[in-house]
Amino acid sequence: MIRKAFVMQVNPDAHEEYQHRHSPIWPELETVLKQHGAHHYAIYLDAERHLLFATVEIESEERWDAVAQTEVCQRWWKHMRDVMPTHSDNSPLSDTLKPVFYLP
Repeated sequence: MIRKAFVMQVNPDAHEEYQHRHSPIWPELETVLKQHGAHHYAIYLDAERHLLFATVEIESEERWDAVAQTEVCQRWWKHMRDVMPTHSDNSPLSDTLKPVFYLP
C-alpha cells in the first residue's frame, strides 16, 4: 500500500456544509474510490485555519489518478466547488504532503 497525505481548504463559512456533504458521501463515489484501490480514506478539519487534512492508502498511483476521470468524481467536484477553493476544472486546490515519520 502507498500512504498519501494532502491538504485542501474549505471556505470559512462552509465548515458545517462540507461535513454535511460527507455524511455520508455519495454511495457511487464510495464505490468508485474502493474500485480504484483507495482504503482508509480520512479527512480532518482544522477549523481555525480552514484546512482539510486528508490521508488515504492506495494500491497504485495510476488507479488513484484515474478516479479524477470518472463521471461521479467530476460530478462530486462540481457539487463541492461552492464550499472550497477549486481549480478551473472544479478539482479542489490541494497540496501533497511529504512523509517524514510513520510508526507501523
